[in-house]
Amino acid sequence: MNEKSTKRREWVKTAAIVFLSVMLVLTFFSQTIMNYSLPVVAAQYITSGSITAKVRGTGTIEAGDPYNVELTETRVISSVAVKKGDVVEKDQVLFYLEDAESEELKAAEKALNEAILAYETAILNGEISNQVVNNAQSGNVNSVSGYQARINAANKKESDAQATVDSLQAQIEEVKRQTALLDVANIDTTAEKAALTTAENNLTAYKTELEKAQSNLASLQTRLNEAKQVIFDYENGITVSGGDADTAYQSAKATVEALAKPIKNAKNNVNAWTVKVNEQQIVRDNAQAALESKENNTTNKHNLSIQMANLETQIAAANAALTKASEEKKQLIADIQAELSLGSQNENIASLREDVERLRADSVGAEVKAPVAGTVTTINYVAGEKTTAQNPLAVIQPEGKGFSLSFSVSADQAKRLSPGDPADVQNAWYYSDITATLTQIKNDPENPGKNKILEFNIEGDVTGGQSLSLSVGQKSSNYDMIVPNSAIREDNNGKFILIVESKSSPLGNRYIASRVDVEVLASDDTQSAISGALYGGEFVITTSTKPVEAGKQVRLSDN
Repeated sequence: MNEKSTKRREWVKTAAIVFLSVMLVLTFFSQTIMNYSLPVVAAQYITSGSITAKVRGTGTIEAGDPYNVELTETRVISSVAVKKGDVVEKDQVLFYLEDAESEELKAAEKALNEAILAYETAILNGEISNQVVNNAQSGNVNSVSGYQARINAANKKESDAQATVDSLQAQIEEVKRQTALLDVANIDTTAEKAALTTAENNLTAYKTELEKAQSNLASLQTRLNEAKQVIFDYENGITVSGGDADTAYQSAKATVEALAKPIKNAKNNVNAWTVKVNEQQIVRDNAQAALESKENNTTNKHNLSIQMANLETQIAAANAALTKASEEKKQLIADIQAELSLGSQNENIASLREDVERLRADSVGAEVKAPVAGTVTTINYVAGEKTTAQNPLAVIQPEGKGFSLSFSVSADQAKRLSPGDPADVQNAWYYSDITATLTQIKNDPENPGKNKILEFNIEGDVTGGQSLSLSVGQKSSNYDMIVPNSAIREDNNGKFILIVESKSSPLGNRYIASRVDVEVLASDDTQSAISGALYGGEFVITTSTKPVEAGKQVRLSDN
């Protein structure tokens, strides 16, 4: 029993020693074991120095002065006689067209025929007078002011007729009233006397105003006659003593001009008051007759009946005149509208006829020839397709005209370039006999202030539409922070570098990768100048055996 217990304790003791030994080994060598799983990075310090950078970009070659072969008609291509890249001579056939009228000419002829049909239909519908048709066809169409004057005259004629009807209707109502009063035993003449007094007072007042208006007109007329006499004497050489004759003549002319409008207004005023006096005289006479009729009882129902019959005859004629004036006004407006419509249609027909004649004159035959000699850079149609005025049939690069290429760079890069700088064609071994020269540096309209457009003149074996990559050398410049190109990284947030930061621990130093966002100022084939939140002496990761993320631990290469 004791022997077994002793063996068991020995075994437990041995196991504990082994376990503690293993733990001790793992503790001391854990750092070494972990290091073998970390990415191994190569790094070097940021340096300063100079860079002779290259500005690189890719653009599309464009013809310097391309000639668009255009066709204003819509025609169908029968066949294409050339292909892209062909060198053609002036008047060489490029396309053959189907022998048919253009769609534009057909459409113009259709529009002309429809306009003529609409014009003739409007004339023959029987609702338009011959005078209106003649005016429209001859172009004798009034101005807006002329139409307005005719409409105003029609409106006045209608309103005058309406006023006559209203006046007669008032008289009829008065006769009816008087007839009704004959049946009253005790005739009351108070209203008639009041009406007569009012009418007489108004008549007196109107006569007074008429006399004033006549006096004013006479005075103005006297001044006018005197001024005209001065003008007559002066122009006929009659000498008038006293004063300067020229001054008097000029003053008289000014007076005649100044009095024209006041005299016109004075005459209108006299006419207006004359009408009012005459009308008021009738009102006064009627009031007097009504009063006498009541006082003397001389007017009886028989006389009133005769008067009523006369008024009804007059009002019937007045209503007929009013109806006629209204119909004439309505017809006048219809005629004016028809005249304007026909005139517009007639002008439209003339314009459409000119379009048809122009399209017929501009119509081309069955061939489209090269307007200039040069190289065909673009063919936009194949046999069977319809042409459009918006899209040229082909593009020809004339002989002797160069090519150009452009791309955008930063304003800082552009500062180190000058027009005239030669550019190198990337992958030059693939091309033959191509030279590129920087000709212009201008603002980039899509990013003004920050970017510039570099324009190059391209010479050699190239064609329009070809893509080409160029590099042009900048002047050498000194920079405070330079790193290898392999140190520059980029993601959706922009360009950055990873630097190595050392952190102490009980088991030794640990190395952590840390991100720093940078801006690349210049680059050559091996290194780049950068700016960012850096001091200048940081240890920058250039390569690694595994992908490295910011904040992760790395292991430095022994080299």
